[in-house]
Amino acid sequence: MSGIIWLALDGVGHPGDAPPGSVWEQDLPALRPLIDAGLALDATLGVPGLPQSGTGQSCWLTGQDAVRVMGKGGPGQHAGQQHTGQHFGPHPGPTLQALLREESLPVRLTRAGGRAALLNFYPPGYFAAHAQRPRYGCFPFSFLAAGLPLNPPGMPSVSPLLGLGYGFPWPATQTPSELRVLGQQVARAAETHDLLVLDLWLSDLLGHEGSPDAPPELLLAGQRYMRHLDALLTGILDAGGRAVLSSDHGNFEDLQIKAHTLARVPFAGSGVALGTPGDIVQAGAVMAGWFDL
Repeated sequence: MSGIIWLALDGVGHPGDAPPGSVWEQDLPALRPLIDAGLALDATLGVPGLPQSGTGQSCWLTGQDAVRVMGKGGPGQHAGQQHTGQHFGPHPGPTLQALLREESLPVRLTRAGGRAALLNFYPPGYFAAHAQRPRYGCFPFSFLAAGLPLNPPGMPSVSPLLGLGYGFPWPATQTPSELRVLGQQVARAAETHDLLVLDLWLSDLLGHEGSPDAPPELLLAGQRYMRHLDALLTGILDAGGRAVLSSDHGNFEDLQIKAHTLARVPFAGSGVALGTPGDIVQAGAVMAGWFDL
């Protein structure tokens, strides 16, 4: 059976919690039916404050309550325990790094003899910057901790910009047709792997540009990003790929504000059993179960 393709969205709240006029309100023929048939999960975990990428992504990657691990100061805690928690991010510090080094899905899967790859494209400047000051996000940190390379040779290379420019006005640099073909390539690559991951973070960057008087170009870029995501997903599904979509916290679904939100986040998939998780910790445990971990 083909491996699972994990599209890990950054800062994309569920459409059910989005305000009128959001990026979700457009024709997304592959993405929206999948999301609507999936689940809307709690990302706050009962802890005050706005969810953050460091703890949110660690929850998904480990199936453990990273928010309460941060409150405790170390790994080994479980959802439901009564002690202080802390949302933390964007980058994992020593406490979350220790958790990811031992419990993240790429580490555990590789340890069990499985095959995993992170398909993000990282330019030379990324490696130069991290040689001076290592500040890896949760996903690249977890793959490196598993002894797996960034920019894995022989694999499709996917920019997390999904065919948009990095800065204002975020112009299109790829067409939806090109992204559909890329999705097909990703699906074919999954035939030789257990897990392929795309860490798609431009949505959070765009979300942090939000404000009540945001320029119209921001909404246009956000809408285009979602259409490009839809095209990539279309290619994956058309080629028979098994896909799962997640998000670490809300933000991008409300471009009227700059900060993260308390919105629920999507958990959706094709060719996978989602189970009945109610929050992102439980969903992370479900994902580990797909690999008998």
